[in-house]
Amino acid sequence: MSLRKFLTSSTFFKNLFFALVIVILFLVVFVKFLDFSTNHGEEIKVPDLSKMKLEIAEEKLDEDGLEVFLLDTVEFKPEFPPYTIVEQDPIAGSKVKDGRKIYVKLNAGGYAMVTFPDLKNKTFRQATNALRALGLVEGELKYVPDLAKDIVLEVSYNGRPVKAGDKLMKNSKIDFVLGDGKDMFKDEDLDSIPNNEQINDSIE
Repeated sequence: MSLRKFLTSSTFFKNLFFALVIVILFLVVFVKFLDFSTNHGEEIKVPDLSKMKLEIAEEKLDEDGLEVFLLDTVEFKPEFPPYTIVEQDPIAGSKVKDGRKIYVKLNAGGYAMVTFPDLKNKTFRQATNALRALGLVEGELKYVPDLAKDIVLEVSYNGRPVKAGDKLMKNSKIDFVLGDGKDMFKDEDLDSIPNNEQINDSIE
């Protein structure tokens, strides 16, 4: 039989039809297999990882078919235990597909250390602005007699004097001794000031 007659014969069309059916069936089975293996259409609710240690979060997410990915360690937040998760993306309650990575940030192990500035003889306002910029906190205030009002005379932490260059943890409370501005010249100070007669005598 010639090729031309074969291509126009009923046998060729039957074989072509069966071949197309087999290809279609294969494609259907393949798509179903992909849907099953990738949990197509199935979503997983992201758990709340807040305040969890990274190892515990890894175990929990692994059970749900998810992964954890550590992005960074953030500055210490006292409302979270050290080295626990403080942020996550996607957030808790989100719906994601199987195998999705959950990005997290960990709390630092404690407050960072800062270098204490020179506050002596500065105004209390200047001193508190400098403290807040470093993450320190003003504590108790004590006023003592002095000519200048609200001038920093002494600073201390936990009863220990603090000087410029000392290292302290952020959020430390700094106590101040300030001038009250009420100290006046004493009688002996006034006696030491020459009067007009003394000035005239000295001129003569």
